[in-house]
Amino acid sequence: MPADTLTRVFSALADPTRRDMVARLSGGDATVNQLAEPYRMSLQAVYKHLKVLEDAGVVSRPPGPQPRMVRLETEVFDEMDAWIEQYRRRAEERYSRLDALLAETKTAQTDESEDSNDRED
Repeated sequence: MPADTLTRVFSALADPTRRDMVARLSGGDATVNQLAEPYRMSLQAVYKHLKVLEDAGVVSRPPGPQPRMVRLETEVFDEMDAWIEQYRRRAEERYSRLDALLAETKTAQTDESEDSNDRED
C-alpha cells in the first residue's frame, strides 16, 4: 500500500465517529440513514464523514438509486495489517534478541557466583 494511501486511511480512522461507523459496518452493509441513527448530527455531516472514508478507500457506495448501501472495503484492512505486521515482526525480533542476551547474562552471573562459592569452600 503506498504511503499516501496509508496516510489517508489512518487519517480517516483518526476520527472516533468514523471509527464507530467502520465498527458498525463490520456487522454488515447499511444505508446512510441506518448509519446516521445513533449520531446527534445532521445527515449532511454523516455524508461528510462517509466521503472521507470513501476517499480513503475504507468504504464504498455503489452507484444507483437511493437508498444506497454503504459497504466496508476489507481489503484496505488487510493492507494495513500487512504494513503493521512488518513492524511487529521487527519489534519481536529485537525483543527475542534482548531476551537471549538477558538469559546469557543471567547464566554468566550464576556461573560466576557458583565459582566464587566454590573458592570460598
